[in-house]
Amino acid sequence: MLKIYKTEEQIIEEREQLEEGVWVQMTSPSMEESQKIADYFDIDITDIRAALDDEESSRIELEDGYTLILVDIPSIEVNHDVETYITVPLGILLTQGAIITVCTEETPVLQHFVKRRVRDFSTKKKMRFVYQILFQTAALYQSDLRIIDKKRTAIEERVGENTEDEDLIDLHSLESTLVYFATSLRANGVVLDRLSRYTRLKQYPEDQELLGDVIVENKQAIEMTSIYRDIINGTRELLSSILDNRLNNVMKYLTSITIVMAIPTVISGLYGMNVNEKWMPFANTANGFGIICLLTLVICLLTLLILRKKKML
Repeated sequence: MLKIYKTEEQIIEEREQLEEGVWVQMTSPSMEESQKIADYFDIDITDIRAALDDEESSRIELEDGYTLILVDIPSIEVNHDVETYITVPLGILLTQGAIITVCTEETPVLQHFVKRRVRDFSTKKKMRFVYQILFQTAALYQSDLRIIDKKRTAIEERVGENTEDEDLIDLHSLESTLVYFATSLRANGVVLDRLSRYTRLKQYPEDQELLGDVIVENKQAIEMTSIYRDIINGTRELLSSILDNRLNNVMKYLTSITIVMAIPTVISGLYGMNVNEKWMPFANTANGFGIICLLTLVICLLTLLILRKKKML
């Protein structure tokens, strides 16, 4: 899908034709659309379609007549009705006449501009537009990180009798997401560092201030990722310990029951031995069977009391 936008007096409007000072938004573009933009702006089609490869890493490349900026942005993927956070590449191409964005999906990062939620936005001020995109990217990372921490808190609140094995799986999924986030944020930080030395296109003093804000927000997102990952790791270890302790308690309980149940088995086994009955206590005593059963019951109760005192039950 290909859409063309242009701002006039800070009001964004969709256009039908390519012209000077436009923003070309390409969402999972076809080969024909990619070739059209490549021919019009004299861009290598490989650079246009670079962001469509999920394995592309964040980088900045200076080419003749244009600049390619690739960054990772957060996204949501639904697998088996479960939402998981991932990162996808966002390509930004700067030419003398336009700015082009390429992504495999609709992203809130760019929708903020389309829906007029970004102040002082102009498609003609290319570097400021780039910094604003990167600022929105860092803000989206922080927003998703807070959601991830809320999910962790919800799992932590269930610690105890309601703890299930699925909670460990969910925590592992969240921890994996934070690893991906940390990797992408560090790679984006390298791009920001290079942009701080970028002088190819015209920049205004306020643009440099905005870039400084973007760098600060990106570093804050990296710090949040590190902190939340440590917290999730601690929570996961706590849940694992609780589940292990619960299993130990069950095994201890079953062992105690086995000990108690073994007493009648041992006694009945002794009286079932093929030996002279005169050597067996109560063998010839009236109500001997009842007496033996009563003694067995007393021994079992005493064993239960001892085990309970030892906190085995």
